[in-house]
Amino acid sequence: MSDIFHFYKSIISKEFASNFKLPEQAVNESSFVVESPKNEDNGDLSTNICMVLSKDLSQPPIKIAEILKTSLEKYSEFEQLEIAKPGFLNFRVNKSVWYKFLSEKLNSSELYDKNIGNGQTINVEYVSANPTGPLHIGHCRGAVFGDVLSNLLTSTGYDVTKEYYVNDAGVQINYLADSVIIRIKETLNQRNENNYPDNFYPGEYLIDVAKKIIDKNGDKILEQDNSFELIKDESVALLLDLIKADLKLLSIEQDHFISEKKLIAEGKIDEAITKLKDLDLIYEGILDKPKGKQIEDWEPREQMLFKSSNYGDETDRPLQKSNGEWTYFANDIAYHFDKYQRGSQKLIDIWGADHGGYIKRMNASIVALTNDEAEFSVKLCQMVKLISDGKQLKMSKRSGDFITIRELVDEVGSDSIRFMMLYRKNEAPLEFNFQKVREQSKDNPVFYVQYAHARICSVIRNLKEYKLDLDLNTFDNCNYEQLREDGELFLLKKIMNYSSIIETSATLEEPHRISYYLYDLASALHSLWNQGKIDKEKRFIDENNIERTYARIALLMLTKRTLKSGLDILGVSAPEEMQ
Repeated sequence: MSDIFHFYKSIISKEFASNFKLPEQAVNESSFVVESPKNEDNGDLSTNICMVLSKDLSQPPIKIAEILKTSLEKYSEFEQLEIAKPGFLNFRVNKSVWYKFLSEKLNSSELYDKNIGNGQTINVEYVSANPTGPLHIGHCRGAVFGDVLSNLLTSTGYDVTKEYYVNDAGVQINYLADSVIIRIKETLNQRNENNYPDNFYPGEYLIDVAKKIIDKNGDKILEQDNSFELIKDESVALLLDLIKADLKLLSIEQDHFISEKKLIAEGKIDEAITKLKDLDLIYEGILDKPKGKQIEDWEPREQMLFKSSNYGDETDRPLQKSNGEWTYFANDIAYHFDKYQRGSQKLIDIWGADHGGYIKRMNASIVALTNDEAEFSVKLCQMVKLISDGKQLKMSKRSGDFITIRELVDEVGSDSIRFMMLYRKNEAPLEFNFQKVREQSKDNPVFYVQYAHARICSVIRNLKEYKLDLDLNTFDNCNYEQLREDGELFLLKKIMNYSSIIETSATLEEPHRISYYLYDLASALHSLWNQGKIDKEKRFIDENNIERTYARIALLMLTKRTLKSGLDILGVSAPEEMQ
């Protein structure tokens, strides 16, 4: 699909190849950019081609830019070509080009290229919280980020699988079962225990779990031969149902929930370890004592190690515990290998920022097991600071003191949560302020964007009052040259940037760019609206000038479509009316 950026790229690459006697295929469009400059005073668009290819030509970028500038001046599509150090070429776009692309977008069913991914298979794993309790605000950012990234990649032509890895094996699940057993005893005896163990999960949600297990299995549940395993399995199942319900409140529904326990039972860990052995990447050895850490019971012990240092890790990593069980890392190796075996060419994991030190060893195992055929990346999400009445709320899942996603949705709604979790880059700290997301003002980004969409809908509804018979489906007879006001052209330019924003967001896997863009687009719309309140000549509907009204309505219709498209990717509603 053509857009204004690729349109100018095509002309620039053609003229560059011609001027410097290069075959057109040698000037690869993917090697340089045409983009909107950060400072709008520098023009509508800018290219870095002269700097990118200066080494190939053994000439200074400025000199190359001077030659290219002269060549491009013959095109009416370029206006005010200017060279900026160290070799940028900035220019204005002829209004006729803006109108041309406005017409094309209005009469097209697509706003951006939906085949960027070309069917590449991607597995996006996100949330993957231990099934030991309901999801809380600490899980929320990664959940929303992973879901929106999946939406973005799907909408741009990737074949995406959305996945949750259920850590239902290991010591934390045993602690869960022990905690539920205590709650069962309390329920049956109708009194609280006096002393709770250190690893007890004290949240009241386990009381409900205990009651459901009793209702299903009877009062004699603790007397059954396999009561511990039964209680453990049913506790995990009940809490996983709770987690799925919590995710659904945020409009998150994943394709697969992969059980760690099942992977172990199916021999997937043995399979992955055997392959690493066949590759001569496993040996018995003794690791050095961890530096900078005081571990009282540490002692040198020969153990099974993976040669992760062969692939850039700081040290080799253990795969087996002293009791013969596999380490968490061994299980994770098998799980990621299983993703690849199921057909995923690329694996994306969404992790909390505190897991950054785990990336190198995980990448090492994937490179080894897939012969570097699988691409692996991790997106780290910083924790969210929840602010209420100017104070940060403290949370601890183990202490039972935390704000659940369910409570957060009840308080501010799914739309506010999803938008605000994407209103900072995932690696940057994020504050979620209860008071701010309730405001109906410019300071509340989600309200500001949704209100822009609702405002446009109100204008469209108002057309009926003026009894204006305008074709809002094709705009074939629309005279776009009626759009001459600075605010109108500014909004038009913002709209035309959408396809580039989507392409960049998908390529860099940075969905927060869409949130930023939607806010800027909404700001341009609101500014234009306010100009009409001051000057009647700038109002969207002018019953005395049907031609101008038609052009302005066309601009609004494309703005509306663009806002809704971006909000759809974010999983946020686009209301037609707001109180």
